[in-house]
Amino acid sequence: MFEGFVEEDIDVGDAVIHVRHGGDGPPVVLLHGHPRTGATWHRVAPLLVRRGYRVVVPDLRGYGRSTAPEPRPDHAQASKRAMAEDVVALMRELGHERFLLAGHDRGSYVAFRLAMDHPEAVPAVALLDCIPIVEHLERITPAFATAWYHWFFFAQPDLPERVISADPDAWYGGDPVLMGAENFAERRRAIHDPRVVRAMLEDYRAGLGVDRLAEEADRAAGRRLRMPLLVLWSSRDDLEELFGDPLAIWRDWAVQVSGRPIESGHHLAEEAPVELTDALAGFFEGAGVRGAARP
Repeated sequence: MFEGFVEEDIDVGDAVIHVRHGGDGPPVVLLHGHPRTGATWHRVAPLLVRRGYRVVVPDLRGYGRSTAPEPRPDHAQASKRAMAEDVVALMRELGHERFLLAGHDRGSYVAFRLAMDHPEAVPAVALLDCIPIVEHLERITPAFATAWYHWFFFAQPDLPERVISADPDAWYGGDPVLMGAENFAERRRAIHDPRVVRAMLEDYRAGLGVDRLAEEADRAAGRRLRMPLLVLWSSRDDLEELFGDPLAIWRDWAVQVSGRPIESGHHLAEEAPVELTDALAGFFEGAGVRGAARP
């Protein structure tokens, strides 16, 4: 995976972030979801490099090989704001004050928070398979609670760690052919690490608490994303089925919204890498940030 990329660990102050980066041109940060690592982008990242972008793929704090502080009573050490600050610090260490941004699943919440808190750093942002956390919580139905029960199970103290760590492979499943053998192996190592399991659960605990409050504060203050926003979602997942048109929801949170579904299951970067790369590159170019395409 990631042939030609540099792989290193960078201390950003509150965490040590494991990161892969490679290519030349405008920088693009790709943020993964749960329970993946940055390796989930192993098919997309080289394609973006060939499109003329410098691609940076970190493990979010606490995920994969990145560290996280010890849990706090309010779980703020796992907040999307803290994770976003990691990414800003990481990119400054790599020499970039401004960068394009894409996030999937939990990584999309980090990307959203980063774009909201640091608009000067993000000329364009793509959010995959998500609506704001508070919009989820205000639309709780029996169908949502049944399909997304893990949000509320993961928020419980102690019990989820014991259940998941009793048999991580059975809990998370996964197909090494669909994911790619090295990506699958990297994720498997991560989910067998109790430190990582706890940090991933803290991410969800923060989501229902401090992250929800941050979004409510944004909405009360009338803050919206001003940069171009691309929203993409998996056609064979349940986001649209549960909540209707995601674009209609995001128009309350952003000024310039575009997007569409992509024919795929939930893990777009693994299942539909070419289509996803084309969508991202086309969006970045439309936002005025064109890569120096290679032959």
